[in-house]
Amino acid sequence: MTLQETIDAVRQWGIDKGITGPDGKGTLLGQLSKSQEELTETRDAAVEWGMTDFNEPGHEAVQAELADGIGDTFVTLILAAEMAGLRIEDCLTAAYDEIKGRTGSMENGIFIKDTP
Repeated sequence: MTLQETIDAVRQWGIDKGITGPDGKGTLLGQLSKSQEELTETRDAAVEWGMTDFNEPGHEAVQAELADGIGDTFVTLILAAEMAGLRIEDCLTAAYDEIKGRTGSMENGIFIKDTP
């Protein structure tokens, strides 16, 4: 499946589950709370990832947890965009347009943008 096909499938899933769409019962704040929950689970997996010895058996499970968390977070953001009357593709394009010329430096593993 292409990324676009997957995004479209997530949108349909949201409608089918009654989260989004004309009969959807989800709220934007509720969906963003779900996004935060999934992001916290992803961060927890990243902490475990940082403590993993990749020469030991089982490291694939940690990588799978991280992939699941990133994917779940993306699903919640796709649906949040829908609830706000936005398309996730447009949100991503706008964000990229904002950062593509950004300058900055790496500090303690985090990109810190230059301030004008």
